[in-house]
Amino acid sequence: MVVAGIIWPYDFRLEALVTVVLAVYVLFVVFVTLPFYKIMVSRGVSDYSARYYNRKIIHMFAGGLVAVLTPYLYTSPLFPLLASLALAFLLAIARKYRPLYWFQVSENAYEINFLIAWGLSIFILWNLTANPFIAVLPAIFISYGDAVTGLIRNALFGERTKHWLGNVAMAIVCLPIGYFYAGLLGLVAAAVSTIVERFEFGPIDDNVLIVLTSTLILLYPYYIYV
Repeated sequence: MVVAGIIWPYDFRLEALVTVVLAVYVLFVVFVTLPFYKIMVSRGVSDYSARYYNRKIIHMFAGGLVAVLTPYLYTSPLFPLLASLALAFLLAIARKYRPLYWFQVSENAYEINFLIAWGLSIFILWNLTANPFIAVLPAIFISYGDAVTGLIRNALFGERTKHWLGNVAMAIVCLPIGYFYAGLLGLVAAAVSTIVERFEFGPIDDNVLIVLTSTLILLYPYYIYV
């Protein structure tokens, strides 16, 4: 059975205004991490670790909170998609001309992957399941689950690594969230997400893999009879 969702917002102007407010909040989170970076570096935290901590803070307080609020604030996934792509574009421009040094790193552009994966997963799942709560689940996994892995590993090892302790922490966070949002199916999606987080293939990072696998799992019941 295939279920089509709603692409166009019920109240376009209101949801546009909500998007502007959330965009201002996200930018506030991005720039408020700058003093955090300076404080961490002044206290002996390495430049790379400080940037990495800030990435995860932004994941949780910007991407995570907005993902949780999305089903309550929107009647369509259109604006969340457009906003995530617009922010990805702005960060790409910043990376090229004036990097936001307190969280962007030259080694990868995974913060852009995060935004694209975040927005596309919500858009696709919402329109194919007509369920906004299921739709935001992969975005929540990469916002909170992946962030926890980074915080734990950075605190323990002071660098970006794929140590299994991070996956344990991600499972502790994601399994109950998955079950709350989507029952046993969400539990399976969370479990698989904690496994694939360990892998990266060049520009295809854990954000992309988590969102891809969890999206396919969450879509499965809707297309099992196709």
